[in-house]
Amino acid sequence: MDKSKAITIIEALANGTDPITGEIFPPNSPYQQVDVVRALFMASDALKKVKDKNAPPVQGLENRGKPWDEAEDEKLKDAFLEGKTIDELAKIHMRTRGSIHARLEKHQFIDRFGNRIVHASKSQ
Repeated sequence: MDKSKAITIIEALANGTDPITGEIFPPNSPYQQVDVVRALFMASDALKKVKDKNAPPVQGLENRGKPWDEAEDEKLKDAFLEGKTIDELAKIHMRTRGSIHARLEKHQFIDRFGNRIVHASKSQ
C-alpha cells in the first residue's frame, strides 16, 4: 500500500466514515470518539511528514544525506578557498546550506557562526 492511500483511509476513519463504503459510522462507534478521532488525525499528520523513500530527490539537492567522500571534500575546500559562498557551494555539491556549513566547520574553515577562519594553506 502506498502512503497516500494509507493517509486517505486514516482521514476517512478520522472523519467518521467507512473508507470503503463511505457510510457514516454510528454515534457509538469508536471512530466517533473524540480521542480516537484526534489520534487518527495525529497519525495522518505524522504519516504526511514521513519522507517517502521512493520519492525522487528534491531537484538541486540530489546529494542530500549522502556521505561525503575524500574527493568531494577536497573540491569543497578548494572552492571555498577560491572564494565561493556557502550558497554557491550548496548548488555545486547539490546539498543543503546547512550541510555545507557543517562540513566547512568540521574542517575548521569557518566557525559555528559562519565566520571564515584564516588558513595559511589548503592542506587540511
